[in-house]
Amino acid sequence: MPSRSEKIKFIVIRTLGNFFLLFSLFGMAATFGPAFYMEVLYRTNLARNITYVVSFPTPSVAPGHPVPTMMPSPIPNAGRPTFFGDLTGGNKVEELSPVSAQFGIIIPKIGANAAIYPNVDPGNPDIYLPILKKGVAHAAGTVFPGVKGNVYLFAHSTDSFWDVGRYNAIFYLLKELTNGDEIDIFYKGVRYVYRVTNRLIVDPTDVRFLTEETPYEQLTLQTCWPPGTTLKRLLVFARPEKDLLR
Repeated sequence: MPSRSEKIKFIVIRTLGNFFLLFSLFGMAATFGPAFYMEVLYRTNLARNITYVVSFPTPSVAPGHPVPTMMPSPIPNAGRPTFFGDLTGGNKVEELSPVSAQFGIIIPKIGANAAIYPNVDPGNPDIYLPILKKGVAHAAGTVFPGVKGNVYLFAHSTDSFWDVGRYNAIFYLLKELTNGDEIDIFYKGVRYVYRVTNRLIVDPTDVRFLTEETPYEQLTLQTCWPPGTTLKRLLVFARPEKDLLR
């Protein structure tokens, strides 16, 4: 029969083991929880056949950036009711109005809607990390919508993988974007419509796409890859819809 000291030792060891197990689970939830939540929400809305469209006054569309003439491609099966959609109150279109018409972004396919903070130094964590807790950062030195050059936006970056959960998850689902998908940028009350043209996965040290000068207007979105890590960077490139319709 175990002695009293052996029983106490067993209880202490078991308590510590349970504590470290719970601490590990909490850490995983804090790190990967936002990515998991966004993934589940996106897949659930796919199954429910929820379609997102942009709601914004037509007169505020920028000259040369017309209201989309191509059908938006937010979610497959749009317009075709599904059984699960009927069962869960889906099979409907939901409108997204910009969080900030002064400077904001909406990506209908993934239901992303966030404010953009201008002229953020992408090389200074002390500056950009607090911004990324609130929304999307516009890289200082890159252009603004409506002119030739590179409009560079980044979100969900961090100094270490265990800190990922502290930062805004708005770009977690960029991986779902494919060529032709719509991205709307709002700047000073004007709507600019872009379409995805390409995507790349690059090393964190590869900053050529941040510093390159383009002879045309380009939108670049950056986030960490894979979601919940800082191993790589996912870049999504888009061009004004007006340029692609020519």
